[in-house]
Amino acid sequence: MADIFEPRFLLASLHIEAILRGTTVARRRKTLKSIKDGVGLGDAYDATLERIRAQDEEKANLAIAALTWICHSERPLQVDELCHALAVEIGETDFDPENIPLIGTLLDYCQGLITVDAEALTVRLIHYTVQEYLCSHPDLFCKPHSILAETCLTYLNSPQVKNLTSHSLLENQSMPFFKYSARYWGTHANRDLSDSARALALVLLNQYEDHTSAVSLLDQALTPSYTRPIPTPSLFSGLHCASFFGIVELVTVLLNAEGHEADQADCVGRTPLTWGAWNGHEGVVKILLERKDVDPNRPDKNNRTPLVCAAMQGRGGVVKSLLERGDVDPNRPDKDHAGPLGWAAHEGHEEVIKLLLERGDVDPDRPNVYDRTPLGNAALNGREGVVKLLLERENVDPNHPDNKHRTPLVCAVIEGHEGVVKLLLERRDVDPNRPDKDHAGPLGWAAFQGHEGVVKLLLERGDVDPDCPDVYDRTPLGSAALKGHEGVVKLLLARENVDPNHPDIDDRTPVGNAAFRGHEGVVKLLLGRGNVDPNRPDKNDRTPLGCAALEGHEGVVKLLLERRDVDPNRPDKDHAGPLGWAAFQGHEGVVKLLLERGDVNPDHPDVYDRTPLGDAALQGHEAVVKLLLEQENVDPNHPDNKHRTPLACAAIEGHEAVVKLLLERGDVDPNRPDKSGATPLSYAARNRHERIVQLLQTRKSIETPNTQLTHPL
Repeated sequence: MADIFEPRFLLASLHIEAILRGTTVARRRKTLKSIKDGVGLGDAYDATLERIRAQDEEKANLAIAALTWICHSERPLQVDELCHALAVEIGETDFDPENIPLIGTLLDYCQGLITVDAEALTVRLIHYTVQEYLCSHPDLFCKPHSILAETCLTYLNSPQVKNLTSHSLLENQSMPFFKYSARYWGTHANRDLSDSARALALVLLNQYEDHTSAVSLLDQALTPSYTRPIPTPSLFSGLHCASFFGIVELVTVLLNAEGHEADQADCVGRTPLTWGAWNGHEGVVKILLERKDVDPNRPDKNNRTPLVCAAMQGRGGVVKSLLERGDVDPNRPDKDHAGPLGWAAHEGHEEVIKLLLERGDVDPDRPNVYDRTPLGNAALNGREGVVKLLLERENVDPNHPDNKHRTPLVCAVIEGHEGVVKLLLERRDVDPNRPDKDHAGPLGWAAFQGHEGVVKLLLERGDVDPDCPDVYDRTPLGSAALKGHEGVVKLLLARENVDPNHPDIDDRTPVGNAAFRGHEGVVKLLLGRGNVDPNRPDKNDRTPLGCAALEGHEGVVKLLLERRDVDPNRPDKDHAGPLGWAAFQGHEGVVKLLLERGDVNPDHPDVYDRTPLGDAALQGHEAVVKLLLEQENVDPNHPDNKHRTPLACAAIEGHEAVVKLLLERGDVDPNRPDKSGATPLSYAARNRHERIVQLLQTRKSIETPNTQLTHPL
């Protein structure tokens, strides 16, 4: 036995520990690259394996078994899953929970080659190079998939698992390896079916309909479109299962045995043929198609035939086998009204498309439930190769609209598939302006989505209308401005036949929309165009400056105020100018910018006769109140349409800091009554704002109302 304390082993250990100390993948990779001299990384792993084997036989076997599972499992295993897998003794009838190793023990026995992922709680190798090393030495693992299959099957055949019900499985988490075993035993068996695995599999499959693992397999294998939970019994037989995994030898045995119907439908209506077709198992499909008692067109509960399932999944070999049958319907739709060609186009399976199109009786323009043709589906999903194949067909309509009136071109444009757009625009019979139900043509959608490359392609085609409005009366420029797509705005402004002032349904121009959304770059581009009106109001009589001030977009406000032709006082339908809205919303920065412009009226009242100071006081915006009170031409006592002064408004709402600021002004009248005769003090008393009452009472000129604080007026 090698001496594990010799220098070669010690250096290898140091290498492994150095790699492990890296806190990120990048740092571990850097450490790996730095190991150049002395023992190489391969030597380090060699030495580590020798250390593993140098342990006593039981420890070494457990470590090798753990590495086998980690290297060859179909997905990363949770800590409990791996520990349960290693507790299984192949061939034993019962599962012994006392045989489950501790994860700490496994980590020790594996000599640092494995670790636990703290976030996912899965067990993995310390680095991808360990996987590369181990897989480059196939002699390390003897028939790994056979061993994994036998382990899973032994586990599933144990009384502890057989006695589980769907309900108890949900309640009981004591069998964590169950889910993996149910889903993947056949995957491992299909790769290497040993005599032992065959015998164990037949034991399971001959009682499969009553076994909980059938429900678990279905639940994991079915797409969300099928009803959950899976009913019990699932009618998913051993033959279904063998066909699902594509194990030809087991399918053959079961077909020749009693009690297994070749064309039986399970709980979701799928036959063994459908499962074989879905998973692309050509050998199983061939066997089943040779039988007279198998219907090759039998649909499942989604009305999907074996051909539809194979086409969806891109199983070219299976599709070919099915199409060679003269009695297979190549156009039969499913519940979504999509035939095999429609699904293959949607998923981008070019090989399947070619096979289907070679068959003369396939309709290449058959629409689905959304009235979208295979070409439309391919365009929507950016399947360039499929689009090219379909456009080569004379009987394909390149302008067929779906139920939203969207042509294949519009579908491709919305998703930004430049390659598909280019292919379609090369066809002169493709309409580049055809609108959808929102009246948005391809250019409008490209502008709205910000697909700059698509916009370029469309504008290069001379027959595209660059100013076509949508249902909101918004042009492509308006859409791009609304969404802040500077590159698209620039492209459109370069066109002479684009109206930069075209108003939308809200009478808001592109610059108005950009200002409202705070898109500084777009506003700058638009203002750089000499014929843009910066004062054009929308349906609320709100100018771009008013919109920007309302939303607090300081950068946009600054850009607009730099224009001397921008009216900084223009009121909207609420008679509130930009300053009034900024004060009401508490946008301190915008208020500063507006006040710095000498021609702004700081006392302009709104429709309620409330000045910016009154608005700020009402809303409790202390900083804005302070800014306005610093203005000489601001009346601190200006009453609104209810004769309430800024002080009264602040007192009503309980804005103590604002009241304090106002009372510091000697010219503020603390006794001024409103229409009802109520004063700031009476309002504060009525609303139980005690601190404000105290502040008001400190003013010597206050006339205390003849009422107690606890008794509202």
